[in-house]
Amino acid sequence: MSSHHIVRDDQEPALIIANGAECSTELLGQLLEWSPLVIVLDSAIERVLDLGIKVDVLLGDFDRGFDAEHYREKQYPIEIVHTPDQDKTDLEKAFDYLIEKGHKAVNVIWATGKRADHTITNITNIVRYRDQLKIVILDDHSKIFLLPKHFQKWYTKDSIISLIPIGSVNGIHSENLYYPLHDYSLNLGYRTGSSNHVSEDGIVVINHQEGDLLLIESLD
Repeated sequence: MSSHHIVRDDQEPALIIANGAECSTELLGQLLEWSPLVIVLDSAIERVLDLGIKVDVLLGDFDRGFDAEHYREKQYPIEIVHTPDQDKTDLEKAFDYLIEKGHKAVNVIWATGKRADHTITNITNIVRYRDQLKIVILDDHSKIFLLPKHFQKWYTKDSIISLIPIGSVNGIHSENLYYPLHDYSLNLGYRTGSSNHVSEDGIVVINHQEGDLLLIESLD
């Protein structure tokens, strides 16, 4: 795996590599090519280095006798950010770091699979950053992001789209979905919009009035 391409345009998303299941080298390479900054969470660093990836920031609480300075020698120059706060996950701390540095968008990989508790937390916690950072979580099967109140995007026919509420979401309206939603409500654990799909090639429109609504594009 070659080192990532340094992009000077601040509008390009940064990349966070968490410590869940690995994605394909194809997806990883595509994201690295356009990422101006690569952050690795501490527990994943050995797996990342084995792939030959150049890391810009190593971030975490560095517990369990973790020797962060060892990686300064292996990956010089690298910024090592110690974040001992136990009230936040390492992924949330990485989001905070990017916001502090003025980044507006980030892609996240290796954040799903392996432990279910980590997967659920990583996906649902992005809602608190709604107004500060555009976050997209990707793996080989899904692309996950938080919807604005008014959303539209071009999709091909039969593209699989799931709408997952974080808590309760009200006043949902859709256009060009096979199962249309009109002034609809979703409630996590009771009613979700899983496994809908696009009716025809063209623009899909999804609006909602209240709540936090995730869209999951299934790639299989």
